[in-house]
Amino acid sequence: QVQLVESGGGLVQPGGSLRLSCAASGSIFSRNAMGWYRQTPGKQRVVVAVIPSGGGTRYADSVKGRFTISRDNAKNTVYLQMNSLKPEDTAVYYCNTYPAITTYWGQGTQVTVSS
Repeated sequence: QVQLVESGGGLVQPGGSLRLSCAASGSIFSRNAMGWYRQTPGKQRVVVAVIPSGGGTRYADSVKGRFTISRDNAKNTVYLQMNSLKPEDTAVYYCNTYPAITTYWGQGTQVTVSS
């Protein structure tokens, strides 16, 4: 059974940093590109960062230069380092394969950027 568990969210002031983690089942992690997505109330979930299985990264324009996605294949974990956070980064953050597979969505982790 595939499981994705996100952690690391919280409340942070504008300009602050957070590091999100996503632990993935080994059966899906090693051969798949992984992505971080985010969703705010009333809006669609959107991808913010992608890392293929062999490396290389892509970012949404809104987070480019501030967020860094990385993966540790030995630990089946993908990370999202978020710096210079802005109030508009407030959302529930999820990880999934890229493209996302509907049945893999976890509960996500809430990130709130507010003073």
